[in-house]
Amino acid sequence: MKSKTNCECCINYVYDEEYNCQVCQVNLDEDEMGKFLSNSFDNCPYFQFDDEYKIVRKQM
Repeated sequence: MKSKTNCECCINYVYDEEYNCQVCQVNLDEDEMGKFLSNSFDNCPYFQFDDEYKIVRKQM
C-alpha cells in the first residue's frame, strides 16, 4: 500500500464557498490535476502541514 499525502491537513486545501467544497489552491498542471482528482496524487511537492497553533507557539 502506498503512503498518500493527506490533503485535509494541507494549508493549501481550503473551503471554496462558490463551489461549496474543499479545493486545492495550488495551480496544478493538467497531469497533476488528473492525479489529484483520481486520489492518486502521492507525495505532493506542494504539501505544507496546516499548523494553526504555529503563531501561538511563536508568541510564547
